[in-house]
Amino acid sequence: MAEKCYYSKSEKETEDIAFSLAEGLSSGDTLALYGEMGAGKTAFVRGLVKKLLPQCTRLVHSPTFAIVNEYRGEEYSVYHFDFYRIKDEEDLYSVAFYDYFDRGGIIITEWSELFDDLLPQNKKTVRIEKDGEEGRRIYADFSH
Repeated sequence: MAEKCYYSKSEKETEDIAFSLAEGLSSGDTLALYGEMGAGKTAFVRGLVKKLLPQCTRLVHSPTFAIVNEYRGEEYSVYHFDFYRIKDEEDLYSVAFYDYFDRGGIIITEWSELFDDLLPQNKKTVRIEKDGEEGRRIYADFSH
């Protein structure tokens, strides 16, 4: 699937779009999220986790200070990283980022533009752009 554009008018719609796109993800995938502060990246992850791990009762929130949040499922886990506070590749090593690729889950990264060259070439991507106060354009490319 080549890049597709979706339009959201609310946080709930952003979650619903992610929920529908989650079917394109499977264990071993990396999803890179791009977008400015407040674009809706975490809301998008909330929708993904709701579909991918319906049994997960843990609240999905931004891992800005924790760096990574792990959501466990019966078959696999989702690892949600936030690169906003990561300064360099050494920091990525210190939080064991590369070790997560051996765990067989789905890795989702926010602020991916900060370390885009260190992410797998076959990553799937979602770019979220603000359009006014509530509107969002969501560009998803799951072709890799």
